[in-house]
Amino acid sequence: MIKHIPYWRLSGFYWFYFATLGAFIPFFGLYLSDAGFNAIEIGQLMAVIMGTKIIAPYLWGWIADQQGNRLTIIRLGSVLAAIGFAGMFFAAAYWWLFFVLMSFSFFWNAILPQFEALTFNHLENNEHQYSWVRMWGSIGFIAAVTSVGLLLNSMEIANLPVVVMILLIGIAISTFLVTDHSGAHPDEGHISILKILKNKHILALLIACLLVQASHGPYYTFYTIYAESHGYSNSWIGILWAIGVLSEVVAFALMPWLVNRFGLRFLLLASLFSGSLRWLLIGYFIDNIYITTFAQIFHASTFGIYHAVAIAYIHQYFKGKNQGKGQALYSSISFGLGGAIGSLYGGYLWESFGPSMTFTIAAVLSFMAFAISWKFSQKN
Repeated sequence: MIKHIPYWRLSGFYWFYFATLGAFIPFFGLYLSDAGFNAIEIGQLMAVIMGTKIIAPYLWGWIADQQGNRLTIIRLGSVLAAIGFAGMFFAAAYWWLFFVLMSFSFFWNAILPQFEALTFNHLENNEHQYSWVRMWGSIGFIAAVTSVGLLLNSMEIANLPVVVMILLIGIAISTFLVTDHSGAHPDEGHISILKILKNKHILALLIACLLVQASHGPYYTFYTIYAESHGYSNSWIGILWAIGVLSEVVAFALMPWLVNRFGLRFLLLASLFSGSLRWLLIGYFIDNIYITTFAQIFHASTFGIYHAVAIAYIHQYFKGKNQGKGQALYSSISFGLGGAIGSLYGGYLWESFGPSMTFTIAAVLSFMAFAISWKFSQKN
């Protein structure tokens, strides 16, 4: 337990937010496939969700930093995200879903970076304990992905939006249980964000983050479809996703020790290199349950360690009035632009060259991120 902060209320938001992610992302490709969409269309629709992260987080982050009303932005975004998602219940045509997903994700993608900034404000000088708060999001993901996987053995995939809607309402409620915290005075040591972005270490970090999320695109979009086509049941697929995120929880729990022992640079490089290995194992050994399970354990490094390190670097580089913009910029470039690129190339390659080649490209992208970080990442 971390003293002097609303630990469980902060953790509650992360639980609902990532439980929504766990119910939605692993199974939405399957939902779209069941609705009759092909791989290219699925990739495009998933790219819409990622693509709104390019603009929405930074726009809302700029407003929050300028107006000083971060919690209001978070609450408004969570309510509007639920309202936008409600459009899923009215039609299933391609362009209608395109519009609904764009509306929903524009608000949904905006709230997490601002909540990250709010969490760091509450942590103050205990920012190294961030992973202990954030790990409850991973636990929520595990609970959701496992439960939905089991439910799909007796429930039609067409009912998936109902589950997601319930969790979105949970996010909205959780935001009204959290209090605001201003943290450090926003004008102290203020530096122009353009001046910050001239730092080669920051640029290298952001480019590496973009490549990392681009490499994850085929995994997030097609892993469930891929596993199902090779004979895995929905419940077992849910377990595979849960194994990945459970390893992420372990990584988050150990992060304070890992950072003290190895430093941020070493952990970043290790996570990026392991990403290349993971995508090759998934791409070429999906029929081997032992190798497939082993590959999922790498989620501890390819996401858990990577994300905690990236967030720590962003928190170091972006201070004061740039805090929310820094978190939003990280989200926009990595999860937004990188995720959209990953979903798009994944859809086209999946249709034309197959899963193995698609995951090979993902491995190459992760190695490119490793090479850039090897040369330019800042030593700690």
